[in-house]
Amino acid sequence: NFFKVYLTNPSLRSALFSPIDGTDSFIGNMVETAIFAQWQHKIDEPLFYGKWQNGEVDIVALDSQQKPKWCIEIKWSNRYVNNPSELKSLISFCIKNNFQHAAITTIDITQTKVINNIEYEFVPASVYAYSVGKNIIDAKIGSKYFLSLEGEKEEE
Repeated sequence: NFFKVYLTNPSLRSALFSPIDGTDSFIGNMVETAIFAQWQHKIDEPLFYGKWQNGEVDIVALDSQQKPKWCIEIKWSNRYVNNPSELKSLISFCIKNNFQHAAITTIDITQTKVINNIEYEFVPASVYAYSVGKNIIDAKIGSKYFLSLEGEKEEE
């Protein structure tokens, strides 16, 4: 069994460790924490860390039968947009679970690539985090508009 611990309070993180800036090697961990923290507001959908012997996927949602229903790989890099085959763990997870779509965050690039008949949507981490938070709040207040990953309003 594997697990991750997210310190979602930036002050606590800075007190325990050292402050970081946008170019620090640990910023990817903070981006993942920020996105996970947005998802924490959706209490009816627990999220999991997918880890196995030779790979991992950052966030996985399970259905009522404990089968994966969607996943996202959190990256603070644009490198994978031009080299999506480097996402070996994500690709194998999607193939094994018959996914047709998966999301990967980037620094500032939005793009879609199809590999092995699976659509991989690259979206800036900031846009993804905002969309998650906005959609959760809108669902709680009963709004009929939700943001797609691209930030466009869609009627549900």
